[in-house]
Amino acid sequence: MSAGLDPDALVTLIRGAVAEDLPALPADPVALLDATADAAVRTVSSYDPDSVDTTSVATVPPDLAGRGAVVARARGVVAGLPVAAAVFEVVLADRYPARHEPTGVRPTRDPSDVHRGDAATDEHADAESGWTGGLDIEIVASDGDQVSPGDAVLTVAGPVRALLTAERTALNLLCHLSGVATATRRWVDAVDGTGAAIRDTRKTLPGLRALEKYAVRCGGGRNHRMSLADAALVKDNHVVAAGGVTAAFAAVRARFPGLPVEVECDTVTQVTEAVTAGADLILCDNMSLDELRESVAIARPNGVELEASGGLTLDVARRVAETGVDYLAIGALTHSASALDLGLDLALSPHFDAGLGTGTGTAAAADVAPAAGTGSGAS
Repeated sequence: MSAGLDPDALVTLIRGAVAEDLPALPADPVALLDATADAAVRTVSSYDPDSVDTTSVATVPPDLAGRGAVVARARGVVAGLPVAAAVFEVVLADRYPARHEPTGVRPTRDPSDVHRGDAATDEHADAESGWTGGLDIEIVASDGDQVSPGDAVLTVAGPVRALLTAERTALNLLCHLSGVATATRRWVDAVDGTGAAIRDTRKTLPGLRALEKYAVRCGGGRNHRMSLADAALVKDNHVVAAGGVTAAFAAVRARFPGLPVEVECDTVTQVTEAVTAGADLILCDNMSLDELRESVAIARPNGVELEASGGLTLDVARRVAETGVDYLAIGALTHSASALDLGLDLALSPHFDAGLGTGTGTAAAADVAPAAGTGSGAS
């Protein structure tokens, strides 16, 4: 993907997320209630495309088509639109494996330029479900865009059962990633014009690091190392284990001579020691503004970059940036970001054969963007 994400890894992640709603259940689903917690975890860890969305199967006719718009309920920065689109693609492809071959979703701001399924040429029409169409998705906004309440960011048309099955997984990912991007933008705006950049950390949710760090980039921030292998960060416990800052730095440089090495320092004295040792970057942990200025005065003439970390808040962000540090490391971008409120507004399509569902006709944006607030916030 152009977002720098691995498509295969993304599909695996999506299927794992969908497995929480469509698990491989025992023959008697009620038996799951009597299982031990450990057995329950093992049972729902695999995804069964034939598992039933009980509410949708009971309430939605199998051939019912619908059009939905993912709409912002709050102001923020959107991120993860290709991910949300992929959820709808994966769910439909898995629910109708012989009927739908995903051809990709093209981001577009032209309402008539949509990805559409062609029922007329679908020789594998789903006789069992009654569904004979495809799936149409238009990514209306772009990741990194500022959105306001009522703005449609993505539209989708297809079988209502599949849309409702995919809805929560798509929104879980999109709302979370948009929350990360929105939080990041606040920090970026707070230090605008100072020359300092906002960077993330490895304080990410397990399995979501690549997506969360992508969302940070959408918000205008920068990524620190992606893993423990692509850069070295000598922290306080490494210093204790090695017997000092200089010893720890020297050990890393000797073992991995070409690797960038950042050294965490708690005092100005340690900054001097790290600069003398040859550190590429220094992480100034929980230092006062005066200590940061002293550290900059020591490191800058030697071409060493500085990163401020620990106890940072939006209220002090600008003052910290104005000390001359190059980066502010903000773990809260990923570990404490509030989800951005977005919802799926659904409208049924009684004349679907003349619009998006069959690959004939032209759809206007208004046709696929119901008024905000008509959808359900819980699912």
